[in-house]
Amino acid sequence: MCGIVGIVGKTPVSQLLYDGLTVLQHRGQDAAGIVTISDNMFRMRKANGLVKDVFHTRHMMRLQGNIGIGHIRYPTAGTSSSSEAQPFYANSPFGISLAHNGNLTNAEELKIWLNTEARRHVNTTSDSELLLNILGHELQLNSNLDLTPTDIFSAVGNVHKRVRGAYATVALIIGHGLIAFRDPNGIRPLVFGKRSNGSGVEYMVASESVALDACGFDFVRDIAPGETIFFSEDGQIHSQQCAENPAFNPCIFEYVYFARPDSTMDKISVYGSRIEMGKKLGAKISTEWEDLDIDVVIPIPETSCDTALEIAQQLNLPYRQGFVKNRYIGRTFIMPGQEQRKKSVRQKLNAIAAEFTGKNVLLVDDSIVRGTTSGQIIEMARAAGAKKVYFASAAPEVRFPNVYGIDMPSANELIAHGRELDDICQLIGADKLIYQTLEDLVAAVGSANPEITTFDTSVFNGQYITNDINQAYLDKLDAMRNNATKEDSDKNADSIIDMYNEGDE
Repeated sequence: MCGIVGIVGKTPVSQLLYDGLTVLQHRGQDAAGIVTISDNMFRMRKANGLVKDVFHTRHMMRLQGNIGIGHIRYPTAGTSSSSEAQPFYANSPFGISLAHNGNLTNAEELKIWLNTEARRHVNTTSDSELLLNILGHELQLNSNLDLTPTDIFSAVGNVHKRVRGAYATVALIIGHGLIAFRDPNGIRPLVFGKRSNGSGVEYMVASESVALDACGFDFVRDIAPGETIFFSEDGQIHSQQCAENPAFNPCIFEYVYFARPDSTMDKISVYGSRIEMGKKLGAKISTEWEDLDIDVVIPIPETSCDTALEIAQQLNLPYRQGFVKNRYIGRTFIMPGQEQRKKSVRQKLNAIAAEFTGKNVLLVDDSIVRGTTSGQIIEMARAAGAKKVYFASAAPEVRFPNVYGIDMPSANELIAHGRELDDICQLIGADKLIYQTLEDLVAAVGSANPEITTFDTSVFNGQYITNDINQAYLDKLDAMRNNATKEDSDKNADSIIDMYNEGDE
């Protein structure tokens, strides 16, 4: 999962891009990058790390210009190489820089096509660089020396025909402006807003509406699945539907976990959807667990807090904040490497013993993915004095790999894959475990926008919206992930050996 921003302003935009990325930091903590245009040249800074660590004063001073894009990343294939930090750049045609959130499911065939037919070189393993070069190729087919909005829409339409998967994208074209487009299924979110100042109207594109709020832009609307918007450098805006058969199939896991509660995406309030999840799950608990002696409802902060509060109200039970979160530890689910995730859980949360001692507690989390975090938190609750620990998940069992940009490609890492409820309950060490049903989750999220009749729910039911995923694809993705993990481990081992060798000298 990643976060993207793009701004066409009347004054320098580097600080706004920085602020927007900071607000979207929850979407990725591995790398950050900004590209601006000044004097008909790209100015770029990108590196591994959090936004606050990547950009120092000297970098911000160099990022001149009134138009730019930014990106924050976490790796989706086990690698965290700095060479894959975004945005990417290609010098032909015109000069293009691109950043994207998502994952291309036909990346291998696209790479072959680029090498053998388009004659364009890709220097990393990132599918974002593939997308950049495919867009560049389509733009270069145009014989006009100066691009028109029609030329741009035609090029993106051809991208849609060639590319499969999930992609919310922002791109800069030297001498022309900024383009933003979304895949024909609308799997990944993308919104835009505007504001007026003394110099005129400025526009901003972002993964979530909360970035618009933080930067002082008024929300205009979501970019539709398959739609392209072109913001020219002089502030003109043009839009067109560029996909032949667009559909509305947003990723439901955005609302369960990734997005901030103060965001609105595809006309759905993330906060409101989590309240509805609590209502549905609370009703299920009251029906199926009416004989359980629950004393208190405690959320696992922070994504589940709103859901847990609603469950407590549904059950007429006290709601307590039993865990204190260290806000300087990143989100464990999106950290690269299982060992780092395990280590971070204890650093991230600490139990308040008074809320657990002698009580039967109901812990509520947004989901259970690998089960590592859930098991450790249940151990913490028992160590703090809980008599019994019941566990509720606001999402159904995560049984299948995600192929659209979320870092859980290996089914073997998913605790619910191939297991029944009692087995999962025993593995995480709970006294009782309950999951939201998929039907209730879809109803909870979709209630705010009846226009959306189908969400991407592939991680729960294995039904992939793009209809191009088979077991061979999943096996290959799993092998790629394992190889990348091994390479990272080897690099770490080499670093340790080098350190000892230097000490001997």
